[in-house]
Amino acid sequence: MNPTTGPVGSGRVARIVLVGFMGAGKSSVGAALAGRLGWDFVDMDEEIRARTGRSIPEIFASGGEAAFRSLEDAVGADLLSRSHLELEAGGVWAAVAGRLENLPGATVSVWLRVSPEEALRRASGQGIRRPMLETPDPLETARELLRLREPFYSVADVTLDTEGSDPQRLAVDLLRVIDGLPLSPPT
Repeated sequence: MNPTTGPVGSGRVARIVLVGFMGAGKSSVGAALAGRLGWDFVDMDEEIRARTGRSIPEIFASGGEAAFRSLEDAVGADLLSRSHLELEAGGVWAAVAGRLENLPGATVSVWLRVSPEEALRRASGQGIRRPMLETPDPLETARELLRLREPFYSVADVTLDTEGSDPQRLAVDLLRVIDGLPLSPPT
C-alpha cells in the first residue's frame, strides 16, 4: 500500500484518532500506522504527562478523575487542531456523548476492539498502573467499563478487531479501509 495515494495521501484525511479500551493496541497499531504515514503520533496520556509534569496516577490522586478528564478535554481540543496527526485517545476520552460525532472534518476515528480478557492480559504485561481497575475483581470491572463505553466507541468511522492480529498488519488493513471512506472536507 502506498500512503501517498487515496484519501490519506491526497490530503482528504488530516488526522486519525484511535480509540478503544486499554490494551486494545492503540500504541502499537498507532506507531505502525504513523511510521507508514510519516505523521506525528501523539499518545494523549503521554502528552498530558509532558504538559503537567505529573503521572496519570498522580493527577488522579491530587485532583481526582474530574481533574484528569478536564486535562483530557483541553489537550484533545488542542491536538485536534493540528494536521498530519495520529492521536491515541484515552479509553474514556471517546466515551463522551457526541465526541466522536463532532470531530473536525477530515478526521477518521478508529475503534480498535478487544475483549476485556485480552485487554487485561495485555495491560498486565505492560506493567502500567491502571487506577480505574484497582478493584477487587479487575476482570468484572473491565467488562463493565467496556460495556458502558462500547456504545460510544461503536460510532467510530472504522472498527478493527485487534485480537490475534499483528500491529503492522492492522496498520496496512486500516490504510486500505480509510482509502475507501467518504470523508468530509478538512476544517
